Amino acid sequence: METYKQQVIEFYNARTNYDHEENTQHPREANLLLEYVPIQPRQKILDIATGTGLVAIPAAKKVGSQGHVIGVDMCPGMLHQAREKIAAQNLENIELIAADVEEISFSEDSFDVIFCCSAIALLTDIPAILQKCYHYLKPGGYMAFTCPPETAYLASVYIATLTKTFGISLPHLLSTLGTPEKCQSLLKQVGFKDIEIAVEPRGRYHNLQNHQLSWPLINLSFKGNSLLPQPSPEKLEELQLAFTSEVEKITTDKGVWEDTTTFFVRARK
Repeated sequence: METYKQQVIEFYNARTNYDHEENTQHPREANLLLEYVPIQPRQKILDIATGTGLVAIPAAKKVGSQGHVIGVDMCPGMLHQAREKIAAQNLENIELIAADVEEISFSEDSFDVIFCCSAIALLTDIPAILQKCYHYLKPGGYMAFTCPPETAYLASVYIATLTKTFGISLPHLLSTLGTPEKCQSLLKQVGFKDIEIAVEPRGRYHNLQNHQLSWPLINLSFKGNSLLPQPSPEKLEELQLAFTSEVEKITTDKGVWEDTTTFFVRARK
């Protein structure tokens, strides 16, 4: 599992222009998530997997000088971008912590709101992190996050490719929270109430001709599952052929349609 987390760190550290990547929806998604929760001055807010501070920084402005925001992330590259923005805006009510959100702990009833934008699907034990967040929230506090559906980002293609090549079926990283019903169920099991889920359908066409599939991407897509076999060069070639075959099945004259739908989820303790 540590190998998977290290890959996550390397993947995000390499994204040195995260806020402005081509076709990026990150800033817009963060702004919409912030609008989904009533933030008040003087509140204390936790932003898990804060990244470049797309949620934490505007949240700090909303809570004002009497409020406080803590952002936690394990990727130094992301935090570096966040710190540059915080310094440029002279914000003093925001604290960034370099840590694994699944390992760090906070006291019970510490926060009014907990956010996780664009990252909860990457966590290795989502039910456990939801339980911890419930513990951290004050009574009546909000948990809010975004996540893609299980159909997004060609997940079915990767699942079919793995099955065809290795004869195994493994859960994709989008499967845990992949439907509104799954989000509802997990949050209810933890004890959350007043659960609301807004679905924003989105998508785009990609040209995936001659697309080279990488083993690190497969490993990330299945969270470094211990059942993933270490492929030989021959198996990697077979994996590429299987991927190309699956892509050809869904290719149109416009390219391959990639679902980028987002769930905006809100619940109260």
